[in-house]
Amino acid sequence: MPDQTVIHNERSKLLANALDRASTACLAVGVFGPIAAAYYGPLGSTPVWVVMVGVASWGSAALFLHVEGRGALRSLER
Repeated sequence: MPDQTVIHNERSKLLANALDRASTACLAVGVFGPIAAAYYGPLGSTPVWVVMVGVASWGSAALFLHVEGRGALRSLER
């Protein structure tokens, strides 16, 4: 029978990894994607303030998810 501490730690690590992957997806979709589209797309197709608000929002979401993932690791038991 597996030790309950080991099971708890593995579940905590799984949650932390899932949150960190979600933060990476937020960066790719909401930050790097619009920046690449603004760079390679037609000039003036989207107002700059719209891109900036979107990048700031998605960047904040990515940071929040990453910090929560690190927080999930604090519950690891010895």
